[in-house]
Amino acid sequence: MKRIFIAIKVYPEESFLEMLNCFKSVLRNDNVKWINPENVHLTLAFLGNTEDKVISEIGTMLEKTCKSTGQFEMVIRGTGVFRNLNDPRIIWTNIDHSDELLKLDNKILSVLRMMNIKLDDKPFKPHITIGRLKHLNDKEAFKQLTEQYKSVELQKVSVSEVILYESILLEKGPKYVPVGKYDLK
Repeated sequence: MKRIFIAIKVYPEESFLEMLNCFKSVLRNDNVKWINPENVHLTLAFLGNTEDKVISEIGTMLEKTCKSTGQFEMVIRGTGVFRNLNDPRIIWTNIDHSDELLKLDNKILSVLRMMNIKLDDKPFKPHITIGRLKHLNDKEAFKQLTEQYKSVELQKVSVSEVILYESILLEKGPKYVPVGKYDLK
């Protein structure tokens, strides 16, 4: 049994890292769990605890699905929060609308449902989590910073593969180990 998810790996470039460091600096006195830059990714589907036999079947499905999907580019733009600016819980970067990304996600979710795998019913909101807030001291500074980056293009990402990851929860933060990599053709 492994805790797994399907994602697109992102290798943060300078402008993305500058934004992340700016948030870290402004929120240095707040209780925030920041993403490790080596863990930056866009989750397509979180599957949670999954049996090895099912993981193998998911791998087979991903290989077929990815072979029938072309490579594409996505743009990381702007920052925002889940919940709201007065009580933020998750700080994220937005992914510009991409028909190719939506088609890929829909294909994967459709096949997972046919495999009777339980999925979250929330609509797909493409984003990259950069921090999880426990407590925020200076809401005004945070609001200004979020507004400052609201529509800034942070990075273009060439998407050429989908990765099935195992998420191992450690005291110092999660470790993501690839279980399989599936090329987009």
